Amino acid sequence: MNQKANEHFAESIPPLYQQTSQQVLENLKSSTKGLDEHQVYERLTAYGRNQFDKVKIKPAYLRFAAQFHNILIYILLGSALITLFLEHWIDALVIGAVVIANAIIGFIQEGKAEQAMNAMRQLLSHKASVIRSGERQTISAELLVPGDIVILEAGDRIPADLRLIESYSLQTQEAILTGESMPVLKQTTPLTKTAILADQSCMGFAGTLVSSGQGKGVVTATGMNSEVGKISHLLLDIEVLETPLVQQMKVFARWLTAMILTIAGLILIYGHFVLQYPFDQMFIAVVGLSVAAIPEGLPAVLTITLAIGVRKMAAQNAIVRRLPAIEAVGTIDVICTDKTGTLTSNEMMVATLRTTNHTFQVTGHGYQPDGDIVLNGVHAALQDHHSLALLVRAGCLCNDAKLSNQNGNWIVEGDPMEGALHALGLKTNLSFIEWQRTDTIPFDAGRRYMATLNHDHQHHTAIYVKGAPEQVIAMCSSQTDASGTAQALDTQFWLEQAHQIAATGQRVLALAWLPTDDSHTVLSDDELQGKLSLLGLVGLIDPPKPEAIAAVKECFEAGIQVKMITGDHGATATAIGHQIGLSNSSKVITGAELDQMDQPTLITEIERCNIFARTTPEHKLRLVTTLQSLNHRVAMTGDGVNDAPALKRAHAGIAMGKKGSDVTKESAELVLVDDNFATIVAAIRQGRTVYDNLKKVISWTLPTNAGEAMTIVVALLAGMTLPITPVQILWINLITAITLGIALAFEPTEANTMKRPPRHHKEALLDAHLTWHMVFVAVIFLSAVFGIFNYAIQAGKTIEYAQTMAMNTLVVLEIFHLFFIRNIHGTSINWQAIKGTPIIWFTVITIMLAQLAITYIPLFHSVFHTEAIQLNDGLLIIMIGVIAFAIMELEKQLRLMIRRVNRLV
Repeated sequence: MNQKANEHFAESIPPLYQQTSQQVLENLKSSTKGLDEHQVYERLTAYGRNQFDKVKIKPAYLRFAAQFHNILIYILLGSALITLFLEHWIDALVIGAVVIANAIIGFIQEGKAEQAMNAMRQLLSHKASVIRSGERQTISAELLVPGDIVILEAGDRIPADLRLIESYSLQTQEAILTGESMPVLKQTTPLTKTAILADQSCMGFAGTLVSSGQGKGVVTATGMNSEVGKISHLLLDIEVLETPLVQQMKVFARWLTAMILTIAGLILIYGHFVLQYPFDQMFIAVVGLSVAAIPEGLPAVLTITLAIGVRKMAAQNAIVRRLPAIEAVGTIDVICTDKTGTLTSNEMMVATLRTTNHTFQVTGHGYQPDGDIVLNGVHAALQDHHSLALLVRAGCLCNDAKLSNQNGNWIVEGDPMEGALHALGLKTNLSFIEWQRTDTIPFDAGRRYMATLNHDHQHHTAIYVKGAPEQVIAMCSSQTDASGTAQALDTQFWLEQAHQIAATGQRVLALAWLPTDDSHTVLSDDELQGKLSLLGLVGLIDPPKPEAIAAVKECFEAGIQVKMITGDHGATATAIGHQIGLSNSSKVITGAELDQMDQPTLITEIERCNIFARTTPEHKLRLVTTLQSLNHRVAMTGDGVNDAPALKRAHAGIAMGKKGSDVTKESAELVLVDDNFATIVAAIRQGRTVYDNLKKVISWTLPTNAGEAMTIVVALLAGMTLPITPVQILWINLITAITLGIALAFEPTEANTMKRPPRHHKEALLDAHLTWHMVFVAVIFLSAVFGIFNYAIQAGKTIEYAQTMAMNTLVVLEIFHLFFIRNIHGTSINWQAIKGTPIIWFTVITIMLAQLAITYIPLFHSVFHTEAIQLNDGLLIIMIGVIAFAIMELEKQLRLMIRRVNRLV
């Protein structure tokens, strides 16, 4: 596409919304009769089709090959080759399976940004009604060009960015683009000052929906130059950040590689040149050492641990789209949340009813017909408040929306505020079936009201009017009191009441009526002016979800900040912020104010402000990146296309599953099936649990591998017979490395998980404590294995018998170490720790049976060079495990006591 040519129209000076429709037509060399075929052909050639750029996708074989470009994978491949060289076929197959599984998972997850771009394409309408050469036609939306005249009707998806030239009660739903929860009333008059996207009332935008009315517009931008196209540009340009786990595993892999190669090399040199061992013999021994030291099962166990977390999150209505993201959620310390559809239900609800005598509150949620009207906390019966009944009736009759129950969900067709008025009627159980409409004055931007003429079967006739408070009040000469009697109108009172309701973030409508005779069948504007009787005011709001209030509180307790970033008005955002319990909810920064802020000022203000209103996609992206520059770990939630760039940039992008756009879902790491903010808290809790379990897996794996490796190292350096043969070490790795690690992956969430502050994202997997633990446990394992081996030799047993005892001792030590590591931050000597979990005991029993098999079944003796051991020696091995467990527990309790003392000091 000739992008520069298209940008000429998309970025006109002055902006298109400040030009008259005639000026725009002239600049586009078009007219109300549309373009002719020759003009369309020229512009289609110059500007290209109305579609998004296709993403260049790497060939599948290159994407698959790239999955092996990782240092830990190189180690695994090397260990597989070594084990093949040693003719240990089973272990080589296990290692190879781990490598292939890792590559397949990475291959499947590759290219999610491309899928987000493909989802963007679905936002463009497939068909468009246009006027060309003076005639109406239906064409493929891809063939639209700047200058085309597009006809808009209720239910249409706008196919390109438009400057409106005609508007007849035209309203569009722009929530996916701007975050504005209410339909936007469109008009053709140019604006006189700079306006953000949500306030450009004379423009229509690609991908948004026409909720009511009709209109025409001239195409000003297509494809990638439309506003939604600009968002796709942002998606392409945004760098996807690595999760803390991925970063730490890279550091860990480099460290592990350097350590193993260095130790192996030094031992090879020392053994050959100092101890004068033959080179080939030392090389084979060093290969055995390397296999013992490499935790070949660790990547598989880590992957499985993440997968288990994914399954648990799915059970709590959070779908994880990228496996490492589950752990990243646990590091989040700031949640940037959209308002509409995330904290709120994106469903309007009547919250306040003001009649001449009383202010009523309405309970309930969204369009659900469940709720009540209360006065001073007590149920208000309609028969006791005649004016209230008239107000509810007026809202239902002067109404074009439809409310229907679809599979348990109440859906509105038409204006959401009118749907809320219908829901109010259902809450009161009033029936309006007998009332028939005979004439209507539809809502219009110029009139700012709607009127209907209704008759019932008892020959009652009335005109009902609904609209902007200033307009409707100006049309009234009286007000209706509690008994239904007209009295003098107090204009100032009603204007003050409207202002007070609006100040709480509610949208305000005024309703009035005019009883008339049964012969009245036609409505006119003139007969309404100055003759109506005001029934009252209705305040409507998109209310916060009740569970969101509790979830925000839990976030604060967990050390997580919550910041609302919305495209809605500041007053509405403030009201919702106050209701959900956001701290400092009276302070609001608007998108216009953000544009005026330099970066140092924003860095200061962003820590103090929790509500940002009237924001654009660029604003949201800037806020997320600014928070990240301050070393915050940021989650971004949302449901609209306008949220997608920020979701993609955030450390954890969280999309709404029910009302979220496909673009948003494809850009996110997590999708909430139930659109519930509370599910985010559950996801964070699970993310922290996953990391805790990963730490337990690593804290169990590395010390056991270190113990195995040290056994070989000491034996080689001392010139002794290996207490455990390489094939026995491979057997131990095969049955314990993955099985016992997987058991730790199933550990439940600890009680105080959400009472701890978020861990720092740079917290090392291998910290000083784990390093000490590795050394401490390795020494215990080393002492026990050599002790039992020497005991057997001193007792006159064969080498095979002694090695069998040493091998079983090592397995028993790993089992006791497993029970110790389950409660690394507390005591391991309690009933809950001993009881364990079903998976713990399943794996332990499985390993014990396997060890009994290779120890006592003659068929395995020749394969593993084992011998059956006596009962008393078996009991001795178990006793050694108990003693080792007691030593580890004593060290932990001393360490925890010292830590508590230091805190007190």
